[in-house]
Amino acid sequence: MPYTLHKLAPGSHDLMLNGKLIGGVVKNGPRAATWTAELLDDAPPETMPAPFTKAEHKFPTLDAALVSLGGAEINEDG
Repeated sequence: MPYTLHKLAPGSHDLMLNGKLIGGVVKNGPRAATWTAELLDDAPPETMPAPFTKAEHKFPTLDAALVSLGGAEINEDG
């Protein structure tokens, strides 16, 4: 899958698609928090990259977000 996450700080990642910044994935709170994947552009659903159907999706864990993004990997180097 062409998605990668580039770690910025604890709980914050840039979301890249084919090497292009398209959004972010962030933790929503310090404990037992959800994670949100959000696109930078609020485009019509038919033009959003799969699996997005809206600009923002929530996940119970970071792992769940990675799976939803087709097995995206985290680049710890930023």
